[in-house]
Amino acid sequence: MANKKAIIGKKVGMTQIFNAEGKVVPVTVIEAGPCTVVQKKTEEKDGYEAVQLGYQSTKEKHLTKAQKGHLLKATDENLKVLKEVQFTDADKLDVGDVLKADVFAEGEHIDATAISKGKGYAGVIKRHGAHRTPMTHGGGPVHRHAGSMGSTSTPSRIRKGKIGAGQMGSEQVTIRNLEIVKVDPEVNLIAVRGAVPGPKGGIVVLKATTKVVKAKQAATAISLNPQKASGRNPQKASARNR
Repeated sequence: MANKKAIIGKKVGMTQIFNAEGKVVPVTVIEAGPCTVVQKKTEEKDGYEAVQLGYQSTKEKHLTKAQKGHLLKATDENLKVLKEVQFTDADKLDVGDVLKADVFAEGEHIDATAISKGKGYAGVIKRHGAHRTPMTHGGGPVHRHAGSMGSTSTPSRIRKGKIGAGQMGSEQVTIRNLEIVKVDPEVNLIAVRGAVPGPKGGIVVLKATTKVVKAKQAATAISLNPQKASGRNPQKASARNR
């Protein structure tokens, strides 16, 4: 699905800020941009519209000759991270354009995509939230094991998707519909409400959310119709919840 706008950033860490009402808001600070448009794909040539964004400078020796030649078409800077994003209005961007944190504004909602922290090889309790076996009555030293898989003559095998121990984390995760609390374009920082996957210093891609954000409806007034319970007795729970 095409996005209205997007940017690549680096996770700085978490902190808390106070909003206009004086309430504490936990936020993740992301150093977003500047990102350079390295490549532009069009409907006529590639069959779809998208742009490739480049982010984070690196030394030339860390790039291959093919990568360096690809970047020279757009910029003299050596960019380490390249991400392709489909834009609904990609035709408005040109190769060499620079996107900064001010592409997003306070109050907008975004989807954050990053590689989650790797937890290594984990058991079923940590990986899937399974329970321990009883600690008494001859349980033995297997309290954190998976136990019997329950495979009988039918189907005589363990079905695909059965929980078990294995590699945990280090996979792409997308958290949808996060609210942008503050944007500081001078230092290219974006504060997002809540947690964002990945470690400090990890690469995060912020995109305009694909989830429909429903506006909260105003509370309806208590009915004055005496035939309704809320009209006869305003103290009723049905009336107080309105």
